[in-house]
Amino acid sequence: MKRLLIASIVAMTLTGGVACAQDAFQTPKAGTIKLDVRLTGIVPDESGSIRTAAGAATGLNVKVNDSFVPTIGLEYYVNPSLSLELIAGSGNHKVKAVGGATNVEVLELWHVPPTLTAKYHFAPDARVSPYVGAGLTYIWFASEDGKNGFNVDLKDDFGYALQVGADIATSGPWSVNLDLKHIAFETDANINFGALKSKVTLDPWVASVGIGYKF
Repeated sequence: MKRLLIASIVAMTLTGGVACAQDAFQTPKAGTIKLDVRLTGIVPDESGSIRTAAGAATGLNVKVNDSFVPTIGLEYYVNPSLSLELIAGSGNHKVKAVGGATNVEVLELWHVPPTLTAKYHFAPDARVSPYVGAGLTYIWFASEDGKNGFNVDLKDDFGYALQVGADIATSGPWSVNLDLKHIAFETDANINFGALKSKVTLDPWVASVGIGYKF
């Protein structure tokens, strides 16, 4: 799936570049609103050791799988170079406890991570317009389904987001969007009502490719 996402990004970039070679395109102005619909890969860079309530090591660590989901971004241009974007979607992950001969699923979860970033566009009038951004995210664990007799409770909290990407204008108000975020996020896991615990660093990479439309 990771290779499929990367291949899709490359293919859409090349296709967009060829298709838009001769077409007029719309540039953003103050007050422009852009909607992006994306395919997003959420790839956690997780770490977290599982300990007893007294703090003793169990030899087990947390492992979280990747997730591929649709997301949307709603962007408002303060001026052609500066915009604010709200990203919404949800992710589904399976969480395992691993170590030694142990590899057991303990949790399946859904999370909702609304993210607000401020973005600076280096070349807003160009067909290929790269940008950088930074902002905040709030990760809400909407569903936590314990597996194999485990009960796991994760703490909702804020995180920080860094962002790079590019808008590739195609024709009129349409564009292709490529976006990469890195989100710094840490949560406390309470396992089996406090018998076990873990401070889990998730720090996911969030890679997206999608289609945008300016209003």
